[in-house]
Amino acid sequence: MVLASTVTVLGLVAGCAAPGPATGLRAGRLAAARQSPVTLTETGSTLLYPLLKLWASAYHQQHPQVAVSTAGTGSGAGIAAASAGQADLGASDAYLSSGDLVGNPSLLNIPLAISAEQVDYNVPGLSAGIHLKLTGTVLAGIYQGTITTWNAGPIARLNPGVHLPSTRIVPLHRAESSGDTFLFSSYLATGNAAWNTRIGYGTTVNWPAVAGARAETGNSGMVSGCRATRGCVAYIGISYLSQALADGLGEAQLANAAGHFELPTAGTLAAAAASFVSVLPANETISMVNGPAAAGYPIVNYEYAVVSTRQRNAARGDALRAFLHWAVTSGNAGQYLNQVRFQPLPGAARALAVTQIGKIR
Repeated sequence: MVLASTVTVLGLVAGCAAPGPATGLRAGRLAAARQSPVTLTETGSTLLYPLLKLWASAYHQQHPQVAVSTAGTGSGAGIAAASAGQADLGASDAYLSSGDLVGNPSLLNIPLAISAEQVDYNVPGLSAGIHLKLTGTVLAGIYQGTITTWNAGPIARLNPGVHLPSTRIVPLHRAESSGDTFLFSSYLATGNAAWNTRIGYGTTVNWPAVAGARAETGNSGMVSGCRATRGCVAYIGISYLSQALADGLGEAQLANAAGHFELPTAGTLAAAAASFVSVLPANETISMVNGPAAAGYPIVNYEYAVVSTRQRNAARGDALRAFLHWAVTSGNAGQYLNQVRFQPLPGAARALAVTQIGKIR
């Protein structure tokens, strides 16, 4: 499922309420941009898509003369479009690979907010309020076809006292190149030598042939596919958690590196991200999956804007810098992030993001 929207945004940075200066925005170029409308194009992550729509609408209300179009096509498509110059902004749940940067060294990945990947399921007969406990090893077994029913021993031992049916497990995965797949497969590969060696992780992986397994497109497709499939298990971006719960899907507690089982809450996301702030590199390329925080949720990530430092003209560069600066400052407010269950950037990550944004010309 490809999602798209276009919002005519009424402005640049003049009068912006965001804290701090709009890095690299020269007065002359701002004046020119205010006189000449600019259209920015974004495509990519379906996990980030709901927030980008919110941001575009808010920016529309605050600043004239820029149009922002958004499309949920998958992180792989977003990275490819930004690299090829077919989009001004590629949205991705996955950071740029070394191969991406060799192919196009002008690319940046700029964190915009903190997100997470949840695991949902359609298991009949579970009592209300039950959150099944699952580990990366058990999920790897499910996706490899060695654990095939919900009452199998490895699942039952994690959930004593929970009545589990003999329903066959139907694993769902993404059909397209996806940052959600990158995050989920990274969790399966962490501490699981068999999965890491045979399958690995990435925006696409060679999923094992499992009886009944299904491929779905986009996070919306994963939610609707799981809702329609008795016994399903699916990895779904947290911005779709409300939709998943409304559709009656269960939400798993996942084991972190400390052996604790956590749900993706504001507190567990913040705790996980905080443990990586001191080691965040200047280019902000980092995996936060299965981090060391005892109370951290294990599948946490930065949502990235993938952009080129070399824009087609000065007005476009100014408009892109202004929008991204607004996103990591004013756009990180709870009024936007809470709607998609994201968390704001830590101060150090925001400062590095602003520095990176200043490189766009």
